Amino acid sequence: MHSRLVFLVPGFFGFTSVGAVSYFERVEQALRRALRQRGIEARILRCSTQPTASIPHRVDALRRQVMRRGGLAASELHFVGHSTGGLDVRMLLAPGVKISRGGFEERIARLTRTAISVATPHHGTPLANHFLSIQGQTLLLVLTALATSGQGRGTLLAAAKAVALVARLDDWLGRAEGPLDRIADALLRRLSFDRRDPVWAYLAEIERDQGAVIQLTPEGIALFDAAVADRAGIDYGCIVAAVPRPREQLKAAELFDPEYLALRAFFRLLHAFASRPHPHYPYPKPSQATQRRLERALGFKVTPATNDGVVPSLSQLHGRLLHVARADHLDVVGHYTLAGGRTADWLPSGANFTPEAFHATWDAVAAAIAKNASLQGSRPG
Repeated sequence: MHSRLVFLVPGFFGFTSVGAVSYFERVEQALRRALRQRGIEARILRCSTQPTASIPHRVDALRRQVMRRGGLAASELHFVGHSTGGLDVRMLLAPGVKISRGGFEERIARLTRTAISVATPHHGTPLANHFLSIQGQTLLLVLTALATSGQGRGTLLAAAKAVALVARLDDWLGRAEGPLDRIADALLRRLSFDRRDPVWAYLAEIERDQGAVIQLTPEGIALFDAAVADRAGIDYGCIVAAVPRPREQLKAAELFDPEYLALRAFFRLLHAFASRPHPHYPYPKPSQATQRRLERALGFKVTPATNDGVVPSLSQLHGRLLHVARADHLDVVGHYTLAGGRTADWLPSGANFTPEAFHATWDAVAAAIAKNASLQGSRPG
């Protein structure tokens, strides 16, 4: 067994995999390669989560997985949390936290060397406030109905077949592969009425616990931030993502692509919600050096309205700034368009994220882990 373990922790609405769709798309391969280039061997483990559950419930699920997968027998642990997953990691490692009986959190924390957050709302996101609105609550109620009723499952199953058929027609018409094809190939064509299907199980988890919705608001995170302290001896670092403000300068071909136009409009809506800072819960102002580094990497001015389509960029700062990615919230975990359409761009943000930028992001994560890795754990166990 490897004596060094790296845990990848998904965020809000997160999962390990549903059908053939993986939350951390190609991240394990990129991170493993970057670590080996530094002479570091590690076992990289993807964690499951409760998609919309309260942070303490998510943390308890993370604790159980660490223990079940040999965390207490390892020589050292490293955590990488995307989005809300970064908050889960912070709470698990916080001094004095009591999630379960037995003091296992303390034992896990003593073995931990690195805690890295990727596009994490350390100071909340205005987007969470939208889920407390009538429209947001309606969306969650619809998801609940789909998960818990046979009629709802039948409705979604029929819709899934229709979407899969449309994607196939696109292929016959010679259109390039896009997110619709990715959904159809990886998920919808395999969807069944059986309530044990992973899709229904995922939706049922959303139905059971939606506590994180209120906790991710700037108001909710203010309480989290006041209570959850960093632990001495652990290196905390962050990856910050941001995209330019969306502008409609569409190419001629895109004007005749209804799928792209719909997803682009959806991204503009998300970006607009995330760009409204709370008047009473401002984000901490970065140092001049950090501000210059952010703007130099992104190529545009960074303000409290700057975001990655989900999380404000200034809310993502915590610990050492490891890397700045001109990317949207899902680009950084591998969901961007690659040559050949192997990965779908769920959020067409216009960031023009590339495979090279993806590898640079995870190379920065590997560099932070390697910085804190003990020499004893640098070879396979």
